[in-house]
Amino acid sequence: MEELRSFFTNFQTVNISMPTVGIIDLLDILIVAFLIYRIMFWIKETRAWVLFKGIMVIFIFALVAMMLRLTTILWIFSKTISVGITALIVVFQPELRRALEQLGKGHHLVGLFKPEEDTNEKLNEKTIEEILKACSKMSLAKTGALMLVEREVPLGDFERTGIPIDAVVTSQLLINIFEKNTPLHDGAVIIKRNRVAAATCFLPLTESNDISMELGTRHRAGIGASEVSDAFVIIVSEETGGLSLACGGVLYRNLTIDSMRSMLSQGNHGTKKRKALLWKGWRSHE
Repeated sequence: MEELRSFFTNFQTVNISMPTVGIIDLLDILIVAFLIYRIMFWIKETRAWVLFKGIMVIFIFALVAMMLRLTTILWIFSKTISVGITALIVVFQPELRRALEQLGKGHHLVGLFKPEEDTNEKLNEKTIEEILKACSKMSLAKTGALMLVEREVPLGDFERTGIPIDAVVTSQLLINIFEKNTPLHDGAVIIKRNRVAAATCFLPLTESNDISMELGTRHRAGIGASEVSDAFVIIVSEETGGLSLACGGVLYRNLTIDSMRSMLSQGNHGTKKRKALLWKGWRSHE
């Protein structure tokens, strides 16, 4: 009992000082939180998000090495950290430049209060059928077309090169966009969240030397876009009317509407299963 009384006596004599938080401190916290939010939002809207996740995996690996005291790995990390910072600047150079341009335009405050959109909305059956209906009619008329269906990797980099549309996906709209001698027919259409996001978008051409010489710029651009994203790239040949689909840097040619429907419907499956289904659909309609 005497020990308990002594404890409370000593506790009362202890001076507990609480840190004081003023207006300046709150302002400092809000500014830092805003900057972190904008950086994360900017990264998530571009292909840099995939690179960022890769960097996070490396840092987690370094943390595990530190906990396990793997001295050789830690020595390699310590010697390459300075080079790694320079490499990050080189890798993210286009995104950093674009972020500074947006900062200069003053649109960053608008984005703070803009409602966050659902980036994980899957391709629904209605959208698939509208795309296939447009492909069928454009194939018969031999109207060239190039469409990207966004999945997990954002296509914001491609979308910004085109003209914003933001319309419901319908076969009539897609056919009108790719109709010859119309202002929007040249370039690619970006489809995301079951809406036509943009048209006349520019895509990178593939640098692969294994591509057949009979394939034109439209097919090469489709393969190039599939190499840097996980999008489904749908191509209608202007010369033959043939239907093709590019995914993961691989072009699946001479598809039927049914086989393309099967491929697009597998968007919710895992990578290995999806590739197997794509290969099966391509082989059965080659």
